[in-house]
Amino acid sequence: MPTPHISIRYCQLCGWLLRASWTAQELLTSFADEVGAVTLIPDRTGGVFDIHADGVLVYSRSKEGRFPEMKELKQLIRDQIAPERDLGHSDRP
Repeated sequence: MPTPHISIRYCQLCGWLLRASWTAQELLTSFADEVGAVTLIPDRTGGVFDIHADGVLVYSRSKEGRFPEMKELKQLIRDQIAPERDLGHSDRP
């Protein structure tokens, strides 16, 4: 698998495929030169929305109690795969 590899495990039962797809699109757009692959992984255990970068858990809906804001997620992904990268407006408070 090309690296860095981002995986998005989402609850199929909850109907979160569109959210997972949109998240993947946003990450592929923002990290076009850095990301090697994004994988969507359907899950049927209920309530799962976890994002890993190269096997490291970056965000978990169940742990945080909410979905990530896209700005927040991009910062977390950047910190994991390209810490030197400037995210422009996503880095501004």
